Amino acid sequence: MTADSTRSHTAIMRDLLARIVDGEFAPGTTLPSESRLSQHYGAARGTVRNALAALEGRGLVAPVQGSGWVVRSSRQNQSFAELRSFAQWARSKAMTPGGLVRLAEFGEASQSEARRLRVAPSSRVIRVTRTRSLDGRTVMLERTCYPEWIAAKIASIPDDEASVVETLRTQFGVDTAHAEHSIDAIPASSADAELLGIRRSSPLLRVRRVSFTRGGAPIEFGEDRYLPDTVTFQVATSSDSNALNRAEFLQ
Repeated sequence: MTADSTRSHTAIMRDLLARIVDGEFAPGTTLPSESRLSQHYGAARGTVRNALAALEGRGLVAPVQGSGWVVRSSRQNQSFAELRSFAQWARSKAMTPGGLVRLAEFGEASQSEARRLRVAPSSRVIRVTRTRSLDGRTVMLERTCYPEWIAAKIASIPDDEASVVETLRTQFGVDTAHAEHSIDAIPASSADAELLGIRRSSPLLRVRRVSFTRGGAPIEFGEDRYLPDTVTFQVATSSDSNALNRAEFLQ
């Protein structure tokens, strides 16, 4: 690619990230010098340096005295077949996950919730709203409804617990065996905007899920709303199988 216009540090960072992921710059190799990157992208060295610093913050590159910027790692997709939680996936990418409960309340299941959780309408449920973060940056809003059989366990988990899935498994023996997901794009509501610090109607990636125990009992019905520029989902298909994968945003 040749530079034909001045580019922002975010655009440069995304392009370099994609080139690292694609294998053009393998782990352990040294990136072109800041001067060469500046010329390549048609941008000031300070802009290039900001892009490299952003990649450093994500654990992708590191400055080495006398050598320049060295690639530390590349991104890998995570298959939903592995059923890692958001926190487990983040840690596998050397990122620090965070979570904070913004609202937790008991109530009666709506028709939609009852159908997905396989309980009677108006059954007692607990609804939890959390913001989720990667390396201190809020990236997602999570709204989850749990049936009564697990509600007390959910209520006892600390508000700042990074992985509810892991806590349910280690402390209560509740293991997530499989899950169903659906994905679409929606505009941010007023409540979304306030919790995520964005403008109302900003685009969000929505992932709805129902997860189950090995015995087939629904554990949760949840909806995750991701900020753009944070996470993307990829689908790999073949004649034998289809795999839905999660990876960091690349473009």
